[in-house]
Amino acid sequence: MPSIVCSDLSFSTPDGRQLFSSLDLAFGPGRTGLIGRNGVGKSTLLHIIAGRLNPQTGSVAVNGTMAVFDQTVQVDPAATVADLFGVGTQLALIRRASAGEATVEELADIDWTLEARMEAALARMGLGAMPQTPLHTLSGGQRTRAGLAALLFSDADFLLMDEPTNNLDRDGRRALHDMLAGWRKGALVVSHDRELLELMDEIVELTSLGATRYGGNWSHYQERKALELAAARHDLDLAEKKATEAARTAQIAAERKARKDSGGRKKAAKGDMPRILLGGMKERAENSGGAGARLADARQAEAHEAVSAARGRVEVLQKLSVSLPSTGLAAGRTMLRLDHVTAGYEPGRPVLDDLSLAVTGPERIAVTGPNGSGKTTLLDVIAGRLAPFSGAVQVATDMAMLDQRASLLDPALSVRDNFRKLNPGSTENACRAALARFKFRADAALQQVAELSGGELLRAALACVLGGSKPPPLLILDEPTNHLDLDSIAAIEAGLQAYDGALLVVSHDEAFLEALDISRRLELPSGAVVPA
Repeated sequence: MPSIVCSDLSFSTPDGRQLFSSLDLAFGPGRTGLIGRNGVGKSTLLHIIAGRLNPQTGSVAVNGTMAVFDQTVQVDPAATVADLFGVGTQLALIRRASAGEATVEELADIDWTLEARMEAALARMGLGAMPQTPLHTLSGGQRTRAGLAALLFSDADFLLMDEPTNNLDRDGRRALHDMLAGWRKGALVVSHDRELLELMDEIVELTSLGATRYGGNWSHYQERKALELAAARHDLDLAEKKATEAARTAQIAAERKARKDSGGRKKAAKGDMPRILLGGMKERAENSGGAGARLADARQAEAHEAVSAARGRVEVLQKLSVSLPSTGLAAGRTMLRLDHVTAGYEPGRPVLDDLSLAVTGPERIAVTGPNGSGKTTLLDVIAGRLAPFSGAVQVATDMAMLDQRASLLDPALSVRDNFRKLNPGSTENACRAALARFKFRADAALQQVAELSGGELLRAALACVLGGSKPPPLLILDEPTNHLDLDSIAAIEAGLQAYDGALLVVSHDEAFLEALDISRRLELPSGAVVPA
């Protein structure tokens, strides 16, 4: 039976940061979702299993064949779809044979079904691209689909997939979901796509402490985590009770010692006891009192450590909850209006055609559509980065636009300094309180933005934009969940759920849009735009 066995794996980054140590994992037939925070080592583990990286200790034993899908499909200017499938040489042989130029020996090795099987794999991923199509002519989403089709075509015993839904539109995601739903071999999938994780047979969570396996899909994993959180809260309650009892015991002991000391001083003041006896009594009292005080202090310290550990466990397990100041946005106010906008990047080739859109009051609008339908173009027009060919754009309020790179932040500054720069009227205390609501407490607020992970970066941008005394009434987001771990997505969802302004969100993540309670959708079909 095909299997992958990881034994005693350890790996550290070039700067010495350890990702995992003594890691033992085994995989067989079935679909496994590998989750964990950004930077914990998920992609590294996949590269080690694939043989692209060597672990510092341990080994990987693979019984069967593997096919790997990376986060991005690299594009060689001369590469074709056939090269992505690894069959360029075989197709060239078929072409020579068709032209009567192949030798007898070559004819014996030809797989005449090759081209048809390739096209069938591409069709399953919703692509009509022919094998000789240059990769550089495909969009990012189309290249992703082609890479997934090549994975399917390989018919390997194990599929290793690293964030396969990034850059995929709804149709692409649906094709991938259908593919994995019917997959009966082994699959190890690194993903933050909760819809995709629902198709898994098990979830493996990778943390700095190791790996934990949860049987079942994403919903079962969430149920188990909810039970773990309830148990952690119970442990915290018990630890806090013990800490209170330890403090009360220490107080009683201190009061008892004080009374004894007072009694001893009174007897000494009477002068009716020999000095040697008084000295002996004083020494015994000090010894017993000191021992009692040390014991009480030790018990208190132990109780406080237990409380700290239990509280840390609760903080790790519970979702971020954010409270934000109100934007003061009136229900009937028009925030943004586009009237009959036609726009694009090349004259005579509009991407948006006669689009009208109005955002009124605290609406939450999702902009969706296939790859290449004009979602990014729309945001460029709204942000003023692209002038329309015709039509008018009116932004009637303060707004903030967060792209996947959080480019409104200065990477050379700390999170705290970015906050003060974007909220010049904020006090230091208000700044620290706002950042703490988004889990940037104490020294975490002093981290340089350039050093933040993708999830931390967007969380910092949200903190700086929404944490001020009056957040902007209009917030525009461009694929905010791409490349984020599940904890970061939950943090962003919590922040946006507490936001009472208007939202315009470009996203293919249906679970994310559902969590935001979207009011309506603007669907941009490929090649044409339906006016709002």
